[in-house]
Amino acid sequence: MKFELHEINIPHSDSGPYGIAVSHEGKVWFTQHKANKISCLDQVGQIQEYTVPTPDARVMCITVSSKGDIWFTENGAGKIGKLTTIGEFTEYPLLHPNSAPYGITEGPNGDIWFTELNGNRIGKLTAEGKIHEYELPNKGSYPSIITLGSDNSLWFTENQNNAIGKITETGEITEYPIPTPAAGPVGITKGNDDSLWFVELLGNKIGNITVSGEITEYDIPTPNARPHAITVGIESDLWFTEWGANKIGRLTKNQSIEEYAFKTPHAEPHGIVCDKDGAVWSALECSKIGKLSLMK
Repeated sequence: MKFELHEINIPHSDSGPYGIAVSHEGKVWFTQHKANKISCLDQVGQIQEYTVPTPDARVMCITVSSKGDIWFTENGAGKIGKLTTIGEFTEYPLLHPNSAPYGITEGPNGDIWFTELNGNRIGKLTAEGKIHEYELPNKGSYPSIITLGSDNSLWFTENQNNAIGKITETGEITEYPIPTPAAGPVGITKGNDDSLWFVELLGNKIGNITVSGEITEYDIPTPNARPHAITVGIESDLWFTEWGANKIGRLTKNQSIEEYAFKTPHAEPHGIVCDKDGAVWSALECSKIGKLSLMK
């Protein structure tokens, strides 16, 4: 298979696209943490933007719930935000100042789960709007991305604790050390094989962890690629951003790694997602959206 990489300009320069997600109807949603906006790219290439009510909220990661609402973290404002399909915002302040919410995902019962970089906690926002927080065992773990596993637990990376964490719906936390020292894990996603896959920003590897905690690692061929985010493709392959190498990487089912370079120097790819047609979308700090699709 051969893929081609396109770069799509967005209306504002230096807007800082960061998190990215695809809705059920195929729209691409992304955050602009410098422009303070949530944006939508539809199937015909039109971009619609929504300004977050709180100034300088520094919106980061984003997810689409089973109801179709857009949920996002306000890293600078210390809030969890929701944008409905009709463009209405709701914001939920966290219980502690300077918690720096970051990763976000939906849990098995429709609750919204998130990480707190500075707060060293995992948070849960219920449908009633109540926030519950769970302290991590080790101080300064810097929990980053969070995702739902096949075991209905929430799995997350501990960037500074060099571990993969798991939390049950009742708040029980388990941590699994990564074999590579100071690996700096960031992105994590559930694979099609029920295990979870994560990236090692400093270890320069792609990691796999089973629900029982067994870890396998795969080296990225480009030195200092600084992988940041990861998502599963429709062919059970894994796609990831290489922030340092300015590329999109692909780990195939045969455990070989392919890489695709951006034309724009220092594009700084962050978030990544795959749509139902197999196209891979990435949010680029250089104020563009990347699209990698199969050549026809």
